[in-house]
Amino acid sequence: MLLQFALVLAMLLQFFAAGISIKLTRVTKYNVSWMLISAGFIIMAIRCLVELLPMISGSEPQTFREVFVWLGVGVSFFFAVGVFLIQKIFKYMKKVEQEKRDMEKILLNAIIQAEESERKRFAKDLHDGLGPILSTIKMSLSSLTKSEKEEQAKKILRNTDLAIEEAIKSIREISNNLSPHILNNFGLNKAMRNFINKINNSDTIKINFSSNFEDSRFDSNTEVVLYRVLCELINNALKHSEAPLITISLEKIPGKIVCSYEDNGIGFDTNILKPMHYSGMGYSNMVSRINSLNGSFTLTSEKGLGTKAMITVPV
Repeated sequence: MLLQFALVLAMLLQFFAAGISIKLTRVTKYNVSWMLISAGFIIMAIRCLVELLPMISGSEPQTFREVFVWLGVGVSFFFAVGVFLIQKIFKYMKKVEQEKRDMEKILLNAIIQAEESERKRFAKDLHDGLGPILSTIKMSLSSLTKSEKEEQAKKILRNTDLAIEEAIKSIREISNNLSPHILNNFGLNKAMRNFINKINNSDTIKINFSSNFEDSRFDSNTEVVLYRVLCELINNALKHSEAPLITISLEKIPGKIVCSYEDNGIGFDTNILKPMHYSGMGYSNMVSRINSLNGSFTLTSEKGLGTKAMITVPV
């Protein structure tokens, strides 16, 4: 009696599994495999029925022996071919996933290039548009200062001249920060040295920088991404790390660029960088930019032990 119950239960489960397989034909590209597997489950259910018939009818099991054997052959065939075809589904899913990642990288590259193009346009408008106007005003004020006799008027003009000169310097700095002409004209090595020299001259923090690039140039997108990421790391250190020393190295080796960053600041708990804890965009932007170059970005830190970052990009 127990065996009969087990056979009936097995049949029900096999018909249920066959139904699920049939449903999967509607949601996958290679649905022939699911049809074959469904057929295999149905044949297994029929085989259980064949085993059950002698128990119910009282006939000899030998009567159904040949049918039983052929049903076993059918099950083996349908399952073997179905499983063989299922691998095509996984290959297709892998292909779709790769195409999705490629499209994301293409889109990200387009966004980065559009952003840099807009930065360059805005920097050029500031430098070439507003800069000359302020310079002209400054020249006129300088002339007035020389010709004006009243001392109070001269003082006002001198103060105005100094304010305009400060505005011109600010515009140059904003323009350079938006789109560094040194990066565009001379490359990553000189642009980083120029940026770091300005910080070292301020005596707020010491940055040791080394590079074997010399005058080597790379793809403009690669140079821009690495420059932005390294500047972001430095700016984060200036804001949060309280580090007296930062060490940065750029190394060109066959087939790739390796950038290392290290500071001896207060460090932080890297768990805050996880999506559920981190609301800022700086870290995710750095990771996204490096991913757009098919590179790798790792950042490690502990409280009291400073922060380290390693960047590798192919060239």
